[in-house]
Amino acid sequence: MGRSLEGSVVLVTGASAGIGAALVQEAVGRGARVVAVARRQERLEQVAAAFGERVLPVVADVRVDGELERAVAGGLERFGRLDVAVANAGFGVAGFLEELTLEDIRRQFETNVFGVVRTLYATLPALVASRGTFAIVGSVMGYVSVGGSVPYSMSKFAVRALAEGLRCELRPHGVAVVLVSPGFVESDIRRTDRWGVVHEHARDTVPPWLRMPTGVAARKIVRAIVQRRREVILTTHGRIAVFLARHLPRTTAFLLARARPRRRSGKEAGGPAASRPEGQLRAR
Repeated sequence: MGRSLEGSVVLVTGASAGIGAALVQEAVGRGARVVAVARRQERLEQVAAAFGERVLPVVADVRVDGELERAVAGGLERFGRLDVAVANAGFGVAGFLEELTLEDIRRQFETNVFGVVRTLYATLPALVASRGTFAIVGSVMGYVSVGGSVPYSMSKFAVRALAEGLRCELRPHGVAVVLVSPGFVESDIRRTDRWGVVHEHARDTVPPWLRMPTGVAARKIVRAIVQRRREVILTTHGRIAVFLARHLPRTTAFLLARARPRRRSGKEAGGPAASRPEGQLRAR
């Protein structure tokens, strides 16, 4: 792949909106062809329509065994190779642990952790053949765990561990592993309830001045992929959070305790507010 995406083939999961859709646009703009994978057919086709034959839309669910293998097979048939895979699909389960169930946590891990592993297994043979790059979209919440979003943080801690260990295992095969750790980025994640349903008109709880535009995030992610960097942390506040977690853990614990979310009355996109605590903010 060298120092450019020109002529490369990139697979992106969660490609129908947010960071995923922006990655499709950025990759095509840099001369790549893209296998765009997502569950929502209508949104996915809208993303792909602007790019013609350069984008192959594949409706598939990272939670279902075999669907990503089908997506990869379609991409290889159309484009002949695969150079980059970006495991981007994900959502966040919000709520206090005492109010959640084991099923909620299983659902969180099925997408955010096992979905990444399914993406890896499906793409790895082609990436080894091309000595390509496997990118995982994690979160700064893979470094700090916030009350009201514990299952989400658990899942992002898990994929950070996956990236670190996988990097050692794949180095002999010439495959790079890039971990992307976003802070607050424009996306549907804060409008998605704990069942994975997107509420298009729900209010984003993060103020606009604190959110990185998806186009900016996509450019930074693609740059990290091309440079085969170990990790890219997106947003200034994201870098500050990771620095504090790494070097000042007691200070971080104090700040998180003061920011403890509160329960509220009323309803929001995710259902009863008891499942969406006040102040609960999911990075990315």
